[in-house]
Amino acid sequence: MPGIEKLPIEETLDDSPQTRSLLGVFEEDAAAISNYSSQLYDAMQRIYHAQNELSAATHLTSKLLREYDTQRFPLGGDDEVMSATLQQFAKVIDELSSSHAVLSTQLADAMMFPITQFKERDLKEILTLKEVFQISSDDHDMANNRYSRLSKKRDNERVRLEVIEDVYTARKKQHQTMMHYFSSLNALQYKKKISLLEPLLGYMQAQSSFFKLGSENLTQQWEDFLATIGTSVQNVRREMETEVGSMQQTIQEMEDSCDLLYVPTDPDPTHTPLNRNLTRKQGYLYKRIKTGLVSSSWERQYFFTQGGNLMGQSRGEVAGGLLMDIDNCSVMAVDSDDRRFCFQITSFDGKKVATLQAENRRECEEWISTINNISKRIYLSENAEELAARVNQSALEAVTPSPSFQQRHESMKPAGPSKGRASSISSVGSEISPALSALSFDALVAPETPIQFDIICPANEGDVAQTRTPTHGSRRSNPFGESGEISEEENPDSILHQLFVVRFLGSMEVRSGEQGHVTGDTGHVTGEQGHVIGETMRQILAARAIHNVFRMTESHLLVTCSCLKLIDPQTQVTRLRFPLQSVLHSASHQDNKRLLGFLLDSKDHSGSRTVCYIFETNNDGEKICDSIGLAKQIAFHSDLDKKEARKRKEQNKEHEKKEEELSKQRQIEKDLEEQSRLIAASSRPANPPSSDGQFLVLSNSQSEDSDAGEEGKKQGESDA
Repeated sequence: MPGIEKLPIEETLDDSPQTRSLLGVFEEDAAAISNYSSQLYDAMQRIYHAQNELSAATHLTSKLLREYDTQRFPLGGDDEVMSATLQQFAKVIDELSSSHAVLSTQLADAMMFPITQFKERDLKEILTLKEVFQISSDDHDMANNRYSRLSKKRDNERVRLEVIEDVYTARKKQHQTMMHYFSSLNALQYKKKISLLEPLLGYMQAQSSFFKLGSENLTQQWEDFLATIGTSVQNVRREMETEVGSMQQTIQEMEDSCDLLYVPTDPDPTHTPLNRNLTRKQGYLYKRIKTGLVSSSWERQYFFTQGGNLMGQSRGEVAGGLLMDIDNCSVMAVDSDDRRFCFQITSFDGKKVATLQAENRRECEEWISTINNISKRIYLSENAEELAARVNQSALEAVTPSPSFQQRHESMKPAGPSKGRASSISSVGSEISPALSALSFDALVAPETPIQFDIICPANEGDVAQTRTPTHGSRRSNPFGESGEISEEENPDSILHQLFVVRFLGSMEVRSGEQGHVTGDTGHVTGEQGHVIGETMRQILAARAIHNVFRMTESHLLVTCSCLKLIDPQTQVTRLRFPLQSVLHSASHQDNKRLLGFLLDSKDHSGSRTVCYIFETNNDGEKICDSIGLAKQIAFHSDLDKKEARKRKEQNKEHEKKEEELSKQRQIEKDLEEQSRLIAASSRPANPPSSDGQFLVLSNSQSEDSDAGEEGKKQGESDA
């Protein structure tokens, strides 16, 4: 007979959608077998009932024939021939009745018993296991959902242990039930053949025995055929018994070896070490799905990598669908919606973002490493895992131990350039001059420089409370050292307000040299300062890979004509503020437009120092550099306009001052002239004679009115 299809018991623990799809095929086959078996059972039941009816009818016929002599027919006479004939018929029919009774018994034992056992025992067992498996699967999903919703902020040890125990119990129950269910479905494929062949074999053997009792019409060939069928049934039965024994042994071995895999927490590294060289991975993850502007939900799906694509498949689907092209993508660990072990994948063009949640930290790191390896197109090589191991090893060697002070001093000399460093630096940005290529990283970075991977702001609870509840009449302050009042530099009517989404990668102190320049609109890495930014990008990315730092703080970068601000997207609180005049240089990476960096002239109690900040954007590095350059140009022209306005104001004040002095000088001259006129008038005779011989007499009141008129005239001129 042809081979028997089987469900893989070894894949029951993974519970992949492919296994569920194959299980659905077996369940459909079991349903079809159940339907067909019911119809066949009804048909055989009719045969059995018909045979019983035939046996009873034959026996009744024989009885009636034997009772013919006792009958009194009014018109019939004593017919001894008829009676003898009927008695002979009665004897033969009685023998036939006995043969039919034997046939009925054989049909009950050889035909009805096997198919009844198959229908009432085997098929009902499949239905019962299916219900138990469905219940255990639902319990397992509920336990997984409870475990995934464990809060990382309100960690309750007792609740967490209870949830882990529930996951362990549900997963173990589902695994054991699924293995037994698969075993029963596999055995059903054998029982199906037995249940079809054995009743037919019993029926034919019963009929053969029945006919042998009456005649020898059955040929040897028919007997050989029946014997062959009987042998085949026995062979299938023995094969079924062997396979059932093998499946029971496999179930026992898997129950003993899979006990540690039922726990959802991180496994023991000694048993299952973390593998960072994978180029293919599959498993269940939770996917974040937006349901509104600010609301979202999480759906558990089966994800697997296929070449350079990430595929997703729900449990009810037959095949997986494309979620994202992960060639040249970026992946990082993130915090999202109070869920743990989350990571975010961003496509190469930044237009598509997927947030996923793994079951534990080990799974999260393996997924991140696998997607990083696929993003570098390592899967296209023949020995993908070996190449991934070499790439990861080279990443570990990217950051060498810090040399001594003497080595730094020697590296800063022009006569001793580092060729290895020069080659690695020139590969980061665009082509640079030979003078810059001779610089080593030790000549660019300040000695004993630590790398800061997170934004650290001086804040405490008291400052936060003070920020949230400002008092009237006092100056509002926030925990980041900024006042609530708007300074002259931070004019709210600034003509430039641009907001960008950035993720902080790291910062480190560098040596301050001659200033470079930003190349027009693109802001590529050029000049010595651009070279410093490119080398800092390489060092920070290599350090994050070595120390397994995947978390990045997401902020909103606000570019204005006075400053750059990093704002918390949730609380809208300013994390950091950089005055625009302190930004020495900004540049994006030539090959990876998502990387952005700028040099900041920071002054503190220890003096002036230069710090390089590196960020990752959604492919907006050049736009941010252009925005910063535009802000600096606007600020420059604004400063020129302010200086020109200040100069005009001073000139106006000087002109007004001169006009006032000139007016005072004129007033003094008028006063002197008036005094001279009064002195001249006082020196004349008191009542000079008139031309007609009369005297002109001025009264005191008229003199006073004349003086008052002169004074009013002077006052009016002065006011004018």
